[in-house]
Amino acid sequence: MTRILHLITSLETGGAQTMLSNVVLGSSAAGQFQHVVVEMISGGECGERLRQGNISVHSLGMTRGRFSASAALRFVRVLRRERPSILQSWLYHADLLGLLALPTLGIPVVWNIRCAWHLGIHQTAPRLCAHLSRLPAAVVVNSHAGQRQHEELGYRPRRWCYIGNGFDLEKFKPDEQARVGLRAELGITADALLVGLVGRWDPHKDHETFLVAASQLHRSHAGVNFILVGEGLTPDNPVLGKLIEDLRLRDCVHLLGSRSDVARVTAALDVASCTSIAEAFPNVVGEAMAAGVPCVATNVGDAAMVAGDLDMIVPPRDPLALSNAWSRILSMAAPARQAIGAKARARIGKNYSISTVIGQYEQLYAELAARSL
Repeated sequence: MTRILHLITSLETGGAQTMLSNVVLGSSAAGQFQHVVVEMISGGECGERLRQGNISVHSLGMTRGRFSASAALRFVRVLRRERPSILQSWLYHADLLGLLALPTLGIPVVWNIRCAWHLGIHQTAPRLCAHLSRLPAAVVVNSHAGQRQHEELGYRPRRWCYIGNGFDLEKFKPDEQARVGLRAELGITADALLVGLVGRWDPHKDHETFLVAASQLHRSHAGVNFILVGEGLTPDNPVLGKLIEDLRLRDCVHLLGSRSDVARVTAALDVASCTSIAEAFPNVVGEAMAAGVPCVATNVGDAAMVAGDLDMIVPPRDPLALSNAWSRILSMAAPARQAIGAKARARIGKNYSISTVIGQYEQLYAELAARSL
């Protein structure tokens, strides 16, 4: 059995952490590969999920923003004790630390890039990784846009390996009960139209464009409601609150904050949104499509490639284009919207299901393990 050790900065909830968890748990169930996970910083929901799945998780006990020589030595000891066949690292700082597996065990090291470099271009780690990018046996990238931008930064790996994000079609799926339940929770009518955005409060998510578009749509579709889901999207956010007041949206915008039932909330929408100005492979687009919900997304990263021919892409920072796209979908009869959603779900099932992505990781690991024998 091939043993894979995964190294990641932390196991707090996030795109990379979720993808790691899905790959490790899904691959372990098949039995060909055995996975061990090492977190540099302790704590996080994804770590608990892995432990509940009987995955061995080690913590180096590092502090965010500080290098620790003692933690590096602990990592070397974990390597020697676990003796993996391959090391898979996730995110820049883990990529750097993971190179210790080369002199320690002489095993293949695989890096994993999950974002576009301009999100961290002024940081030291991405630039240092660029200089060292010939050392790993392969660099996995989850978006073609991310690969191009890292090449501009100076990445010259021996092998690029594109593996997109994967989505659980059993978790994200059409759910009529979710539609009914969320509207009851919000105190709106059962047939109210609902437009939503899932994504933490962050300048790159561009919630302002979402809200300006909402104010424009509200003039012609007064009955539409809007929801914002994610960390920091709560009534006690003063900047967000002022924006909503200034746009006169207080009665139709619902701030739900962080939720553990994102799949349920997504399935309850009539239209999902991604208004980001910077993304590599926006998960919210794939999740909405998997749930059978039309999703209007800005033309960033690989969003257009994921959406395919569904005609749901608008320019970034263009509230009018966003509002018009929403209006076009919401003006359709319910069966027409459902047909778009069904086509979107079929596209995710064909190209980006979690089982497909796990298979791609396993194929890479099998190739590298065979070469190192």
